[in-house]
Formats: sequence, structure tokens, C-alpha cells
Amino acid sequence: MKSSHLATIFAFFICLQAAAQSMPDSQISEKAASTKVVYIDGRPESETLRQNDIDSIRRKVTMFYYDQFRHFMDPDAPYFLFMSKDNNFSMGIGGGVRMRAYYDWGGAVPSSAFAPYTIPIPADPARMRHFATVPSGTYLFFRVIGNNSVFGEYQLYIESDFTGYQGRDFKLKKAYATVHDFTFGYAASTFSDPAALSPVVDAAGPNNKFSATSVLVRYMPQFKQHWYVGVSVETPSTMVAADNQNTRPVSEWLPDFAALVQYEWQQGQHVRLSGIVRSLSYRDMVTSTNHNLAGWGVQLSSEAHPHNRITTYLTANYGKGYAGLGSDLLYGAYDLVATPDDPTKLYAPASYGWNLGVQYNFRPNLFATISASETRFLPKDGTNPDEYKYGIFGCANVFWSILPRVTVAAELDYGYRRNISGVGRAAHRANVMASFTF
Repeated sequence: MKSSHLATIFAFFICLQAAAQSMPDSQISEKAASTKVVYIDGRPESETLRQNDIDSIRRKVTMFYYDQFRHFMDPDAPYFLFMSKDNNFSMGIGGGVRMRAYYDWGGAVPSSAFAPYTIPIPADPARMRHFATVPSGTYLFFRVIGNNSVFGEYQLYIESDFTGYQGRDFKLKKAYATVHDFTFGYAASTFSDPAALSPVVDAAGPNNKFSATSVLVRYMPQFKQHWYVGVSVETPSTMVAADNQNTRPVSEWLPDFAALVQYEWQQGQHVRLSGIVRSLSYRDMVTSTNHNLAGWGVQLSSEAHPHNRITTYLTANYGKGYAGLGSDLLYGAYDLVATPDDPTKLYAPASYGWNLGVQYNFRPNLFATISASETRFLPKDGTNPDEYKYGIFGCANVFWSILPRVTVAAELDYGYRRNISGVGRAAHRANVMASFTF
């Protein structure tokens, strides 16, 4: 078949997708329509102006759900938006109450987050079964959208949630400003792609999840309608396995540098290639010398609607010395680890991971998801045989939005950890969740 014929077929397929709104998009439209506009300094007298303002706000609310760095479980748009009479300033205050209950059997995981890395080997006979409830994921946020003669259009966003000690401590999750194509503040790393991660009830999510948040400056313009490029300078947070006898960490002195290129053929459907470069430092206590190594990672990710009822999620990543940014390996110190035959020398070990998820919408407000993910650690020969080698996570769930802002869900989780020695063990969990947002 000629290449021109293939291009025609591909273009026809994309047109079909654009013509038929997917069910997840329909649910977003319903949520956007539920937002109420409240004028703070008097309404415009003209009914036409008021309707134009409301239509404009709802378009902005819809874009809230198509944020490039938004995951399905992130906050909904605020139910109330306070808007100035001239439509140059609007502010939303929102939040959500989210309660989870879970039950482990066949050897409990010692955490409210179901991460394969934390599966104990062997199982603790005193914790073979476990039931608990957690309010983690309950949140509050503020969003301001404005327009003035100096900055043009800008946005301010602050989000905090209860995910600290025992899932009850209040902590800052995001705080950033967006002006045109620039983002400044505490935001999701440019290396991450939360939208490409499948919906999961459990707080840990897929075990190759990279969703690091740091203080950054990002420039991310759009060009030729479908293309985005992004570059950022980000505050580092490294995890170094120094023993403080032969080696010790050196304070971070260079930022991380991240970049991405993305093709988006329709809102909420994209493929992205991202990368990050890091400086990793340690001190050799025997020779009294400092050493600087390079860490790096690359990730391919995608979210798509091949059918109006089906959504696919995909991430695949590989690198060296990038484990501190996420995945199962975040539970250890795997950016730099000791060389097996020389404890005074550290190196950046390789690792890779993948996640694949498929979502089927029975209705816009009712869907089921099946997903699986893996993280694999690739250290040098001679590493402690009790060390983590790989972990597998799989889940099946159902989400039902009874009302646009009331959702219940249930999920079955499967986790498996294998050590370098070849010893492994599986774990199982059942989750239920209820959330109300405003």
C-alpha cells in the first residue's frame, strides 16, 4: 500500500475520533456544566453579556480537566466560581472528602499504600490479614484565573491534602503560577505524565508511577496546533545509599533539567516523549574526595480514545539514577548505591518500568479499568541477594459517579515482589472508596 494511502486512512481515522465525543469527554462536559458562577461586584445588566461570561468560564473550567499534568484522581474543578463583573478575575475554592477502606489477606502489606516493594519476605505471621480505613486524599484547593494589561492571562493554584502521617496530616501538594507558556512554583515535574496513568483506587497507584513534584520554572509553548515542547529547571531531591562510614551524601548543588515533546491530536489524547538529566554527588570518606555522577531517565507515554467507550493508558521508562523521582524504587535509596566489591564507590544503577491500562465506559459516569505495571531494578552482579529485583502490580476496578460530584469505586489489587535471590511473594488487597467534591 502506498504511503499516501496510509496517510489518507490515518487522517480519516483521526477525523472519525474528532467527530464522536468519547464518554470520558462527555463526563467532563457534565462536570463543567455543574459549576456555578457567582458575581462578586454585581452582575452585568445585559443577559447576553452574562451568558457570554458563563460560556467563557465554562470553557476555562473544561480546560481545567485537560491540564497537561492532571491525573484522573486529581481534584475536580471548583463547584463555585466567584467572578468579577468585567470578567477579568475569577476565583474558585474547592475541595473533596475521600474515604478509603481496604482489606489485605494472605500476608498484609505494612502500609496504606499498596506498593509491591513493601511486600515483606517472608510474611509476618502476626499480619496475615489486615483491615483499615484512611481519609488520605481528602483535599482543599484554590484557583485564580485573571487577566490584566501587564501579564495578560494568568492562573494561580494552591492545593493541599491529607496524606501525611497516618494519612491525616495536612500538607502542601502544589503551589504554582502560570503566565502564558511559563509555570513557576511547586508543580508536577516535566518528566512526569500523570494523565497517562490509569485510574487506580489505591493511593500508591501503578508501581512505575513517576509523578514527582518540585519547585520549578517551566516553559511549554504550543505550536502548529497539535505540538507541544517543554523545558524546565527543577529543584533536585536525590536518594543516595551512603552508609556514612565509607561514603556520605554531598549536598545537592545543581538543578535537574527536564524536557518533553508531545503530539496531541485531540484534547485528552496524546503521545509524549520526556527526559531528565540529574547531578548525583557523594563523598568518599577513605580518600576524602567528592565525586559527581550523572543520572538520567527517558519516558514514553500516551493516553488515547481508540473508541468512544475505550481509553488506553501507556507509560514506559528507562534510565540510571532516576529512581528518586518515583516508582517502587522511591521506597529505597536507589539513585546511587554501593559497588558490591568496593563500598567506597557508588554508582547510578539502571532500572526500567512500564504501565498499561484499558478503561471501558459503560456510560459516561460508569467505567471499569484493568491495568498492570512493573518496575525492575538492574544492579551490578554481587548485590545483596535479599535486595529488591522487580515488582509487579495489577488491578481491576469500577468507578461510578452517582452524581457529577459524588463517586464510589471498588478495586481488587495484586502485587508481587521478587528479590535478587529468586525468592518472591504475592500480596492481595480489596479497596472501596467514596468521594464527594465541591
